[in-house]
Parts: sequence; C-alpha cells; structure tokens
Amino acid sequence: MQFKLHHLTPRMAGLALASMVFSGAAHAADDNDGGPPITPYRPSVSSPAQLPAPGQLELELGGQHRSDSQSLRNSAPYLLKLAFDDKWGLLVGGEAHVWQSGDIGRSQGVGDTVLTLKRAWVVDDATAFGMEFDVKLPTANDVIGSGKTDYTINTIVSRDFGPVHMDANLNATQLGQADPGSSRTQIGASTAFSTSLSGPWGLTGRSRAPTAMAPTTLCSFSRRSPSAQPGD
Repeated sequence: MQFKLHHLTPRMAGLALASMVFSGAAHAADDNDGGPPITPYRPSVSSPAQLPAPGQLELELGGQHRSDSQSLRNSAPYLLKLAFDDKWGLLVGGEAHVWQSGDIGRSQGVGDTVLTLKRAWVVDDATAFGMEFDVKLPTANDVIGSGKTDYTINTIVSRDFGPVHMDANLNATQLGQADPGSSRTQIGASTAFSTSLSGPWGLTGRSRAPTAMAPTTLCSFSRRSPSAQPGD
C-alpha cells in the first residue's frame, strides 16, 4: 500500500495503517492528481535501485504475520521514502507496532527503526544500480528487538527483461549482538521478479538466502495503483 504524502496528519496515518492491517491490500493514490508516479518497494524482499520522484514523500504501510510451533508475531511495518534528487534519497522504516507471544510470554510495543541513505545510478529506462547504507536503531524493547545497533550495506541491480522486472540484492550486516557461536557479520542475498497481470494486479516471486537460514522462495499477488511505475 503506497501513499503520496501531501497533508497526511499523524491521525490520518494511524487510520490508514489500521485500514491496511484489518482490510488487506488497497491502493490510495489519486489517479487524476497529475503528479509523478509512485515507486513501490513492497511487497518484496529485494529493494529496487530506483528512487521515488525527487521531493515527493511516499509512505508504505502493511501487515506482517509470522508463526511457528513455539511463537507468534504480528506487526505493522512502514516505510517513508524521500529522494533529494535523482541520485540520493533517505528512507525511514520499521514496525509501528509489534504483538508477539512465545516461551518468554507476551510483549507488544514499537519495533526497531531503520535509517537508510540510498544512492541510485540510473543507466537507462531498463537498468539501474543502487547502494543502501542502513543503520538499525534499537527503538524496540529488548524482548521485541535485539537492543543493539546494526549496520548494513546493500548493493542493488534492477533490470527490466521485457514485461518482467528484476531486483537483485547482495548485502552485509554487522550485528551489534550475535547469537552464541554465530558471526556478527552476516551476508545475505535476495532476488525478486515481478510482472503486471490484468489491470492493477501483479505477480511477484522472490527468493532469499541469508546465511543464518535456509533459502526461501515465495510467490504473491499484489494490487498496485494505476499510477505506479510499470514493472515495479
């Protein structure tokens, strides 16, 4: 779910978040506003190299659910995006609220916050490269988050192959705290392929292979605003 933020108050943002969590995917851009197109980053595990239109503040909201035999975690992730020009931009993301339960009991609160400085190199309409420099701030409590600051460098290749758009990421993270026996430096890779289907509907397939986990492959349908950039 993506918004162009012109006069979005905190109360309006909260209502929009609640609507997304309880109602599912929706699109909220005004198709006739005449402004630049929205550049969606979700749903995907891979970041695109492209930046939003310079000076246009965009907000993405969503809902996330994870569970296994021992724990349950629900959260409301968000991402604010602002490009200063066609090369540099700033992202602020995290989880507006987290609800989790497990062996250590129940906990809820604000999640950690990630600040990202992003550099884009747009080669042409079909190809772009990018780098992201992340700092994860421990704004969550120690039960929800790690309580430590993490640093990540992410390299990006984005490419259109006809109607199919690809985003490939390779990243390294320096953890503020690692599990016993694990390295504080973690290497990860992910790739996402997306294409438009009928009307505003799209199909996204993504694969992720962090070093600490087995590779995972997912596929999802998404509904995009007609004003979103094609192939994203």
